[in-house]
Amino acid sequence: MTDATLHPDRLFPPDPGMRAIARALYESVADLPIVSPHGHTDPAWWGTDAPFANAAELFVTPDHYVTRMLVSQGVPFEAISAGTDPRAVWSTFAAHYHLFAATPSRLWIDHAFQHVFGLTDRLGPDTADRFYDAITEALATDAFRPRALYERFGIAAIATTDSPLSDLTHHARAAEDWPAGRVLPTYRPDDCVDPEHPGFRRNVETLGALTGCDTTRWQGYLEAHRKRRAYFAAHGATATDHGHPTAQTRNLPEGQASAVFQRVLRGHAVPGDAETFRAQMLTEMARMSVEDGLVMQLHAGSSRNHSDLVFRRHGRDRGFDIPARTDYVAGLRPLLNAVGMDPRLTLILFTLDESTYARELAPLAGAYPSLLLGPPWWFHDSPEGMRRYRERVTETAGFHNTAGFNDDTRALCSIPARHDMARRADCAFLATLVADHRLSEAEAHALAPALATGLARKAYKL
Repeated sequence: MTDATLHPDRLFPPDPGMRAIARALYESVADLPIVSPHGHTDPAWWGTDAPFANAAELFVTPDHYVTRMLVSQGVPFEAISAGTDPRAVWSTFAAHYHLFAATPSRLWIDHAFQHVFGLTDRLGPDTADRFYDAITEALATDAFRPRALYERFGIAAIATTDSPLSDLTHHARAAEDWPAGRVLPTYRPDDCVDPEHPGFRRNVETLGALTGCDTTRWQGYLEAHRKRRAYFAAHGATATDHGHPTAQTRNLPEGQASAVFQRVLRGHAVPGDAETFRAQMLTEMARMSVEDGLVMQLHAGSSRNHSDLVFRRHGRDRGFDIPARTDYVAGLRPLLNAVGMDPRLTLILFTLDESTYARELAPLAGAYPSLLLGPPWWFHDSPEGMRRYRERVTETAGFHNTAGFNDDTRALCSIPARHDMARRADCAFLATLVADHRLSEAEAHALAPALATGLARKAYKL
């Protein structure tokens, strides 16, 4: 067996002087509460507080970071799917755990093994059963139920991502009988905004039924969104989220916008209508954010469900979403010309296209008062990704035009690990600035807690 205990100086600079600075900065923020303003944990975890069934359900089947790596090396989906015997799923995972060497997933999972379950050996075929039994037995106890883990991890607030058609039952239940928890919904209207979603027309009809609005009319459709946003805000929401394939926005006259809406709703769309409609709706949602104060997030640039075969056989969110080039400068201009100078708007931008950091995103956020940059996202929420992000945006946008860190995860036990990684990476970056005398140590110690929690609280109005 191999000792996999995490080194206390992991991710800090190798230079002894800089490492000492980074260590001191990290020690000042390591135990700060976790603010998780964007993520994909299941609201039912918080509403019902039901125990997780086993180790595979917790670590493997819901985590597309894990499943995509296994599939890339020839593991069939059937061997790691929820319907398969969980011990067999775990054995497959353990037999292939060497694939994750030097990846952020390895750091997150090893962190959870060590700090959540007290397991310090390396997972592999020889330790698979022992790990599975220890984790599964722990999950059967009250100390490892979702709410207990939330409190143990030091989470101060966590946001889920929710369909506009959700009744938010689990959020209401958590708010009612769990005083220690703060679980916020986030308004994610994609299913009712994307004409290429297979259920678009049915969802728009349901949106109308929920709100009493005539969603066959353009103004009635917009009013239905306003009502659902208000419903979410009444349940604690502070933000909306928009997962669009591009950052394209439009600002059409009402008549033209209404005409496009009618074509996509009635199945008479012409080429380009779907993208035009999504683009127009980003501007409409920005206007609504000016009205109701909900923070707006845009996650653009993912070519989702890239494999048609995987999508047909296994559904969405199975690890086949691939980064794509994204034009923010031209794409966002119509929205920004409409409301970008309004101080009531906060629009947080995320990208999978790292080439835009210095060329587009940092200059945009460094000019428009409505814009903030979200943290490195998805394929880039890694030590090297975080370093590249800070190096490319800080000189133009500074620190205070960024929105702090969020973990963007559906894997509960990775939340403290992800925040720990971000705090270490940011402290390492600050240490380099102190070492070459671009920051004083006092300034770095003031910035470290802002990067860990303060900027996220401010950006998301928490």
